[in-house]
Amino acid sequence: MIGPVSTRRLAAAGAAAVLALSLAACGSGSSNGSGGSTLVIDTTFDLKTADPGREYELTGQLLAHSMYDTLLGFADNDLTKPIGNLATSYQLSPDAKTLTLPLAPGRVFSDGTPVTADDVVFSLNRLIGIKGNPSFLLDGVTVSKKDPETIVLTSAKPNPALPYILPAPSLSVLNTKVVTANGGSADQRDGAEGFLNGASAGSGPYQLKSLDVASQAVLTRNPRYNGPAKPPYDTIVLRNVKAATQSLNVQKGDSQVALDLSGDQVGGMDTSKVTVTSGASGYSIYLMLNQSAGVSSATSNPRFVSAVKKAINYADLLSVAGRGAVRPAGIIPSVIGGALPPNQAIKQDLEGAKADLAASGAAGQRATLSYPSDYTLNGLSFQTLAEKLQSQLAAAGITVDLAPGPVATELDNYRNGKEQIGLWYWGPDFPDPSNYLAFAPGGLISKRANWPATAAPDIDKLANQAATTSDPAQRTALYQQLQRDLNAGGPFIPLIQPPTNIVTANSVTGAVYNPIWSVDVSAISAASAN
Repeated sequence: MIGPVSTRRLAAAGAAAVLALSLAACGSGSSNGSGGSTLVIDTTFDLKTADPGREYELTGQLLAHSMYDTLLGFADNDLTKPIGNLATSYQLSPDAKTLTLPLAPGRVFSDGTPVTADDVVFSLNRLIGIKGNPSFLLDGVTVSKKDPETIVLTSAKPNPALPYILPAPSLSVLNTKVVTANGGSADQRDGAEGFLNGASAGSGPYQLKSLDVASQAVLTRNPRYNGPAKPPYDTIVLRNVKAATQSLNVQKGDSQVALDLSGDQVGGMDTSKVTVTSGASGYSIYLMLNQSAGVSSATSNPRFVSAVKKAINYADLLSVAGRGAVRPAGIIPSVIGGALPPNQAIKQDLEGAKADLAASGAAGQRATLSYPSDYTLNGLSFQTLAEKLQSQLAAAGITVDLAPGPVATELDNYRNGKEQIGLWYWGPDFPDPSNYLAFAPGGLISKRANWPATAAPDIDKLANQAATTSDPAQRTALYQQLQRDLNAGGPFIPLIQPPTNIVTANSVTGAVYNPIWSVDVSAISAASAN
């Protein structure tokens, strides 16, 4: 992960803010699951490539998940338990260093050739070797074939998160023969990206027919697909469309699915024509208070930090976020294992905030609240959220000056540890609580807050223990304790999980949100007639 948010999540937000491309409808599409059927999905592209080993943006994840299979997967939006896909199951060694995966028999690629252990080894080693954006997912991991039916992944250090990483579409299994024939290799000499942007080489339910990374991707049903899903549509058209146009298209029947609408946009929709499914996303929006006295003598004061935590009216913030938003009790969002129960969240205490402010000696000092002003996240404007926070803090006597800036500028300031108070968000690279160790003292995000491990040795010790523990119950307990400690003594304040809204024509069903790949297109089918 790079910067305050994952690279692909930040790219998605930036694209949503600046993209002005709106496509004309490409036909009404058929919601009929019979032969010749077409499903049209509108979304906002942040697409750079369809090469699984290189893609790491939201649209790329959606496409890769449609065309390729991974060793493990998740059922719908349940991220708490990996399930078999190309592997039937998995076994993690007691020291969490060795993961053994028996392969499912009989699976084939779209050209009819069998999926083999050698294909798995090549594909994962290619991900590692080409050093693309997602290569870090297998840092310190060695991939080998135990026998023709078994794959073994060996980590240099305990890695209990590995089963939760393997479902990522970037870890897709490719047809070695096809990819190598088109310039592929498991190192930086690899030249297969151009080929994979024009054709797919996977075993998934769909194949790539055509791709324009700025406008449209067209997928066709894989006739040789023999996995668990049964793709109901012959053709999937994924279009790059602004949110406002998405709303019009799905209501007119020019598309069947819209993925990027805000709570305000879905609020007045005609439910006789469309179905709106709202819920909490996998993102966490949070405040960071810089712990360097050289940056701010106020934000580096523990009593001032406590005052800010107590001053915020968290329930009122949800009214800004809109339909489907929830408040995370800790830095780990509610959709991921290890999240705190809601009753353990930080509570507003206005009088306590005033008392802490007085005790800090920082009363009357001004702090600067910085944030990227040029994008929204799932319909939530950071400008609106910052203004609400400014007003709430003022009620406790805490004065903050708003300092909006372009995302590129603010991202640099954040990474360089220059922001006094930063308003940012985090999206999971993989759905495991270990991904949030970046907020532990000395972690990646804590470095941006100038909060080293030596500043909180007890929390650092707990984080290290959580990172190496493999027992599920013990892991949950450790990560929940870590979040309680961060809430009490850390420089981060969890605020909101913004909503996700999927709008579908009433003629289709099965569009279920997943924080990693948005939706599984092979699960979308024609609704049953009443």
